[in-house]
Amino acid sequence: MVLEGTIINTIAIIIGGLIGSFLSNIPQKIRTTVMQGIALVVFIQGIEMALKTENFLLVIISVVLGGVIGEVLNIENRLEKMGKWIEKRVGNNKGSVATAFVTTTLVYTIGAMAVLGALNSGLNLDHRLLYLKAMLDGISAIIFASTLGIGVIFSAVPVFIYQGLITVMARNIHLIFGQELLNAIIIEITATGGILIIAIAINILEIKKINVGNMLPAMIIPPIGLIIIEWITQILK
Repeated sequence: MVLEGTIINTIAIIIGGLIGSFLSNIPQKIRTTVMQGIALVVFIQGIEMALKTENFLLVIISVVLGGVIGEVLNIENRLEKMGKWIEKRVGNNKGSVATAFVTTTLVYTIGAMAVLGALNSGLNLDHRLLYLKAMLDGISAIIFASTLGIGVIFSAVPVFIYQGLITVMARNIHLIFGQELLNAIIIEITATGGILIIAIAINILEIKKINVGNMLPAMIIPPIGLIIIEWITQILK
């Protein structure tokens, strides 16, 4: 089944979130230290992803232009409102549902595994990357939910939609782009996502509030830029 990996990933987040929501008795000092540890790991992952770029100028343009688009669309605020809407309907016993929803949605959707795993599922029906991501997301969901509350489980919805769409599109994308261009797109999307992952880590560590949600459009700029470059190259030949 094409969406098998994404479905398992979604279920893992829900189960992890439910388990974590019952572990609120974990001492605050332990939860704080664990969250800081996760943030540091996320930070390193972001650096590793960002350094994969082969076109740093494109990454810069993507982050800047994506940020402008995000600010105009006010994505961060819309995500917050969605979280608040959920919060009113499920109640809030531990922390902010909105904060949990936004934070974990960004963590689970912006990353190499989300993109590469979904692409691999669609292109090759190989779900191994998403199985691994499901395990990691499930474990982190326990930690996030024990600290941030039940709102973590609602991030499973955008994860399913995001990865599901990528997987379905990947079933046909190789018919449109050559393998070389597709590989370049994956690399630059990964690198751009790495920048956003670093910003998420900074938010978790409470060093400075960065509106990462407003930077999400940056993820769609690399493929557009590379396609334009490819077209121009073909015209000039």
